[in-house]
Amino acid sequence: MGHAMRSRVILEHLFERGHELEIVASGRAVGFLRRHFAERGLVHQIHGMHIVYEENRVKRGSTFFGNVLTGVAALPEQIAAYFDLISKFRAQVVISDFESWTYYYAKLQGLPILSVDNMQLLNRCTIDAEMIADQPAEFALTKAFIKAKLPFCNQYLITTFFRLPIRKPDTNLFPPILRPEISSAVASRGEHLLIYQTAEGYDALLDTLRQTGIECRIYGLRRGLTQDIVEGNLTFRPFNELTFVADLASARGVIAGGGFTLMGEAVYLRKPMLAVPVRGQFEQILNARYLAKLGYGRYASSLDEPATLLEFIAGIPEHAKCLETYHQDGNRELTRFLDLKLAELGAK
Repeated sequence: MGHAMRSRVILEHLFERGHELEIVASGRAVGFLRRHFAERGLVHQIHGMHIVYEENRVKRGSTFFGNVLTGVAALPEQIAAYFDLISKFRAQVVISDFESWTYYYAKLQGLPILSVDNMQLLNRCTIDAEMIADQPAEFALTKAFIKAKLPFCNQYLITTFFRLPIRKPDTNLFPPILRPEISSAVASRGEHLLIYQTAEGYDALLDTLRQTGIECRIYGLRRGLTQDIVEGNLTFRPFNELTFVADLASARGVIAGGGFTLMGEAVYLRKPMLAVPVRGQFEQILNARYLAKLGYGRYASSLDEPATLLEFIAGIPEHAKCLETYHQDGNRELTRFLDLKLAELGAK
C-alpha cells in the first residue's frame, strides 16, 4: 500500500499536467487507486508479488511458493490484459514503482521506462560498510533481487530521506514522496505516542506502554475495530486516514515497523521514531539503521525488552533536535525533474 500511496501522488501530478494515463496495479492497491482515479483513468488489475508474514518475520518458503502458484494461475489473465491494453492505448512512456508487469510491457513495446521507488537505492548507491557488516548475505540477496527486478530503465528516480553516493548512471535521489494529507498537515508537539503495528505477539510492548503512563494511540494491533477502545492510557483506534494523520502530526514520537512510507512521513513531520523492521526484510532494516545513524530515532530488532522502549522515550528530545535540521520542499524536486524527463522523452 505504500507503493500505491506514492503512486497516487505521481498520478495526481500527471493528470494535472494533462497526460493521458492507464494505471496497472495489484492487490489492495487496485481498490485504493480506483477510489481516487476511476473517473479519470482505467485501473487494470493484475497479479502482483505478495509477501507472507508470521510473527513479524517474512516466511520465505510460503512467500516463494505462494507467488509461483498464484503467478502461474494468473498468467492467462495477464496475457489477455496485456493484449487488451496495447490494442486500446498507445503509450509513449511507462513509469513503474517497483512493478514488473509494466516493465515488461515497456520492454516488449520498445518504450522508455522510468523507475520511481525507494528500493533501487540498495543497488544503485554505495551503502556504508557498517550498515551491512553483520548481514552480508541478506544484503547480497536483496540487492540481487532488486537489480533483477527492473534492469536497464532509462532513468531511476530514487526516493530517500538519507543521501548516499550514487554509483550508477541515470540515477537521481529525491526526498520521500508525500501524500497531500501529510504535506498539508501542521505538525505540533503533543504528549502522546503513536504506535502502528499489525504483527501479532506484542503483549510485552503493551505491558511496557501501560507502565509508562504516557498516552498511546495505537493502530493495527486490534483487528476489526469500528470505534476507539480505551484501556487506561492506551487507546486502540480503527484505521482512519484523517485521524491517523492528525495523530501522527501531533505525536510526541512514533513506534512502528521499518516501512519506508511511514518513516519518510515521520521524518518530514520531524517526529522521532522507534523503528522495528520485519525480520527478513533487509530493506526495512537498512531504513531503520540510517534513521538511527542520523539521530532521527532508534532501530530495534524487537520490543521484547522494556529498556528498548524506555530508552527511546528518554531520547526523544535529542532525536527531535536532530530532526530540526531536516528540510524538504514537498514533492517539488521530484515532480519538476519528472516533468523535464517526460518532455525530453516526448511524452504528451
